[in-house]
Amino acid sequence: MLAALRRDVRAAMDRDPAARSALEVIICYPGVHALAGHRASHWLWRHRAHLPARALAELTRMLTGVDIHPAAALSPGVFIDHATGVVIGETAEIGADVTIYQGVTLGGTSLDKGKRHPTVGDRVVIGAGAKILGPITIGDDSTIGANAVVVKPAPTGSVVVGVPGQVIGRSRPRPVPGTGDSALPDLVGASLQSLLTRVGRLEALADGQGSGPVIRPPEAGVWHGEDFSI
Repeated sequence: MLAALRRDVRAAMDRDPAARSALEVIICYPGVHALAGHRASHWLWRHRAHLPARALAELTRMLTGVDIHPAAALSPGVFIDHATGVVIGETAEIGADVTIYQGVTLGGTSLDKGKRHPTVGDRVVIGAGAKILGPITIGDDSTIGANAVVVKPAPTGSVVVGVPGQVIGRSRPRPVPGTGDSALPDLVGASLQSLLTRVGRLEALADGQGSGPVIRPPEAGVWHGEDFSI
């Protein structure tokens, strides 16, 4: 357990550019505190001290804002950044060197007693507010976009965005972990832009000149048009 805690501290230092020293991480990082509390409560749970394990998990939740069931299995090197609002269910399994941002839920979708929470592979990055629900598997080296709702398995090296979460094919190598969500595709925006482009071409063909007010697709992220109501 101590070896896992040392690796958790090292993970926080490696993946948070704001971390200046191991002592700062140990004293000031609620995500690290939550992992320390969980590893102690998980040890109690494995030794059939279920009530003390649940009590320690509840105390950890009140102190850190992170709710991890003591039966959940977390590998070493997990980093919970900002920590607040993270929920990890009883049968969840998380691989090594996973990064979890605030507001993430690894939840269940049924009342069955068996496996009902996700299994997350190694080196996965889960963006802020993402929800991974059900007994599904997220493959190694995947990225889950912020606020995605994932209810289907994702293969190794996936990018998952949207509601419900959709797996996006990669045309370039995986970016360095922690580069943020700015490189993730906007599925709705891309679809809307494609639709507007096709509608604009059809209107131009219909009137022969393409005259009249139209809303054109965005250029460099800026929308243009004469008939907005605002």
